[in-house]
Amino acid sequence: MTMTVTLKVIADRVGKSVTTVSRALAGYDDVSEETREQVRQVALELGYEPNTIARQLQKQRTDTIALLMPPVYPRLSDPFFSEMLSGVIDYADQQGLDLLISPTNASDNPADIYLKYIRARRVDGFVIIRTQRQDPRIDLLREKDYPFAAFGRVEGDNDFCLIDSDDTLGIRFIVNHLVELGHTRLAFIAEPLIFTKPYHRLQGFIETLAAHNLPVDNSLIIEGGYRERFGRQATQQLLENAHPPTAIVACNDLLALGAMKTAEEYGLVVGRDISITGFDDILLSEYAHPPLTTINQPAHQIGTRMCRMLIKSINHEPLAERQIILQPELVVRQSTGPAP
Repeated sequence: MTMTVTLKVIADRVGKSVTTVSRALAGYDDVSEETREQVRQVALELGYEPNTIARQLQKQRTDTIALLMPPVYPRLSDPFFSEMLSGVIDYADQQGLDLLISPTNASDNPADIYLKYIRARRVDGFVIIRTQRQDPRIDLLREKDYPFAAFGRVEGDNDFCLIDSDDTLGIRFIVNHLVELGHTRLAFIAEPLIFTKPYHRLQGFIETLAAHNLPVDNSLIIEGGYRERFGRQATQQLLENAHPPTAIVACNDLLALGAMKTAEEYGLVVGRDISITGFDDILLSEYAHPPLTTINQPAHQIGTRMCRMLIKSINHEPLAERQIILQPELVVRQSTGPAP
């Protein structure tokens, strides 16, 4: 007959109280290192398996963090998001935590969804992506003092755990590069501007054109989508403009890849007849035809560092930096060339 190994069995074996054994296994400092080692050794010999649920209740922890997917983009098919998500998953796994990924519906109030998770104590904290300029999720989590870390900023006070790229500077690098190649008529394809990142990228575009004394033509700024399909539609509209651009700055690499496809269908050679740039440096950008000029963002590292910040916040550990702004890196490839 197999004996169930309990804390009392271990306590009887080492001659200590059940409380001492429990605290020794939990690693409390008020138990001597000698006793802790003795208890661990006996527990190992006896094959003791802790009651995970009971320990979570004792700690008032779930050992789970959550990423609630926005109702629209990104999806797992997006290369940048998938790589960033793998960074979150890898680090959470290293720390012994589970990651809950759950979709949300467009009809749901984002704050209400998060409030349900908070009230039920289903998770210990949240990973926030696709921050909006005015973000009700972040407003709620700050009000409730609930742990979270975000990829992106909001307008106003950003006194919370976040990691972000300097999107304005990244676009400045791109526009400077194109102007140096002789381009003076530049277009911009934007994701929805309620989100912080595309808004900052558009501001970088407008400000850098102004710095070069180049006019901003609103007919060459098109807002609305995230993926290749919208990049194709927007590029068709741009190329049928009475005065089409010689260069297109896309808000992300997928939009840029769609733009390149449409340009080719119009008989243009990308990099010679028209220049096209992206943002993110996903793997596909390097192997596009021609390879895409873009801004590099270390997606996996972003996910890892964001998860680390969140776990430190959950554990009330000091953070050297609560806001990390990564510096962009311009990657010049064959999709850009001298203005025709």
